[in-house]
Amino acid sequence: SSLHDNNDDDDNNNNVISHPKPLSSSQLFNSVSNGSRLRVAYQGVRGAYSEAAAEKAYPNCEAVPCDQFDSAFQVITSTLSLFLTFNFAVEKWLVDRAVLPIENSLGGSIHRNYDLLLRHSLHIVGEVKLAVQHCLLANHGVQLEDLSRVLSHPQALAQCENTLTKIGLSREAVDDTALAAKHVALHKLKDTGAVASSSAAKIYGLNILAQDIQDDCDNVTRFLILAREPIIPGIQNPFKTSIVFSLEEGPGVLFKALAVFALRQINLTKAFIYGFFKSPRKA
Repeated sequence: SSLHDNNDDDDNNNNVISHPKPLSSSQLFNSVSNGSRLRVAYQGVRGAYSEAAAEKAYPNCEAVPCDQFDSAFQVITSTLSLFLTFNFAVEKWLVDRAVLPIENSLGGSIHRNYDLLLRHSLHIVGEVKLAVQHCLLANHGVQLEDLSRVLSHPQALAQCENTLTKIGLSREAVDDTALAAKHVALHKLKDTGAVASSSAAKIYGLNILAQDIQDDCDNVTRFLILAREPIIPGIQNPFKTSIVFSLEEGPGVLFKALAVFALRQINLTKAFIYGFFKSPRKA
């Protein structure tokens, strides 16, 4: 299981000790021991929503872009190029933390990222929620009627489904919203726009044709904060525990598993069945 807590706690909780030794919450949110800024990995290029989430969680951090989520995970654990793969960044000690989008209020769970949590030995030590405000971007001089297609991350395209349908644009998925903006700008495309943030428009010199094009104004993405070591949650503060387990096939096994929490007055904020199609015998 993984514990995550964003509040300060006492360092004297000697009851919870594991390998490696857990960090306290105060240690978690302080700068690294050599006095340099905390390095936080995120997937994407500059202007990505994950970069904004990293800077919201750690305002004075050095946000480190990674090519893929797998790279960013591994850069949390040695000192190579800045543009890495997400898992590599964390596990090879190139960064101190990583932010991972896990759930969106419109698009739901981001299933691929649950895979990463299972495949890599990192701990959830916090979370941050980011209000996502999508913009339709294009090169300067390009009008809305000039566009025939739009590029963005699949989640962003899904979150703007109604708006993009009304405009009549074909969609093309890419790895990252900011990468879509960068591509449109770099190739000076006249018939193609990008769904990305206003900061991406500023970074890549694009024009904002339309703002807040998401289908729901309450569009929020929840990001997990990951670290190599767990933390000790404060006893006096509320905290969350994330658990993954498998069940043998049989009648009522899920009911029996959930009853363990109900009988102890433990509230579940989310129950997620993972891997059903890969292994029908497991829940």
